[in-house]
Amino acid sequence: VQLVESGGGLVQPGGSLRLSCVASGFVFHLYGMGWYRQTPGNQRELVARISRENGDSTDYAASVKGRFTISRDNVENTLYLQMDSLKPDDAAVYYCNAAPMSWEGYWGQGTQVTVFS
Repeated sequence: VQLVESGGGLVQPGGSLRLSCVASGFVFHLYGMGWYRQTPGNQRELVARISRENGDSTDYAASVKGRFTISRDNVENTLYLQMDSLKPDDAAVYYCNAAPMSWEGYWGQGTQVTVFS
């Protein structure tokens, strides 16, 4: 299993970013997937998840609902997170993994999101 996240960066409050996660080593469309985030000294939290196969079911943490959109491309084996109206509290390292139960030991390097004024 390999999960490679990208798309993070520096953005001002109110700005947008689109994260990508390219997955390999498993049959991507068979698994529910999610985006997690972690800040220093805190545990990773699941912020968005999408169901297996056609991804017709999504769920979001209350803190990001209405601002973030998760999607998947099963042809490209890629998971996306569109983040709009970013806030300073959204600053974190973002990871993708299976969801709702993540695969411990298979975390990628993550992608850093920094929101600054």
